[in-house]
Amino acid sequence: MSAGTYTPRPGAAPLPRMIAAQAALETRMLLRNGEQLLLTVVIPTLLLVLFSAVDIVDTGAGEPVDFLTPGILALAVMSTAFTGQAIATGFERRYGVLKRLGASPLPRWGLMAAKTLSVLVTEVLQIVLLTVIAFALGWSPEGSPFAVLLLLVLGTVAFSGLGLLMAGTLKAEATLAAANLVFLLLLVGGGVVVPLDKFPDAAQSVLGLLPIAALSDGLRDVLQHGAAMPWGDVAILTVWAVLGLGAAAKFFRWE
Repeated sequence: MSAGTYTPRPGAAPLPRMIAAQAALETRMLLRNGEQLLLTVVIPTLLLVLFSAVDIVDTGAGEPVDFLTPGILALAVMSTAFTGQAIATGFERRYGVLKRLGASPLPRWGLMAAKTLSVLVTEVLQIVLLTVIAFALGWSPEGSPFAVLLLLVLGTVAFSGLGLLMAGTLKAEATLAAANLVFLLLLVGGGVVVPLDKFPDAAQSVLGLLPIAALSDGLRDVLQHGAAMPWGDVAILTVWAVLGLGAAAKFFRWE
């Protein structure tokens, strides 16, 4: 046995390994949180099954599941990237977790990257589950998978930026209340289960600019109507993504 075989080698792990470990921890914490599971899995699933099986809302021609599934997928993205992330990050900030992690070898941008990876992993699980349920209900999707992927990524970035902005500027209790209120308001007025054309014309023009409406409408154009690429909705989501991330980077407070 050569000398120095068991000599300690102090120092930080490689950055990709640190980010991956933090992302795995964030994902486990998210999946163990009952409130987050309610937002990310239970509510979207119940809405998809209930509104597909019961004629509560007039979704127009065709099967209700074909209209509802794109909106529920958009809701799943919002529940994880915005509502869940805002609440979790807000309380981590309140209890000093972010401050302590900010002093660790993992840089602050690496922590944000880990949180983003955790959101993406959770969304993949959500989308797989909702897709299986939708197919069981008779869903018949159309359109380009690339367009769907682009919309989901842009929606994730937009909602993630807005969630971090809220968590980094408001108190934890205010974030909890505001994030849940926004979730409920956008669920009703974002084109998720209620078509935007059911609202007055003046309201439609405003609601159509919301990120949840753009994501729902874009996914619906592709998956229900077979559109190649809904560029208008892509543009709206891109603007929200740039504004949300830019504002979060500028105003986020770690303490």
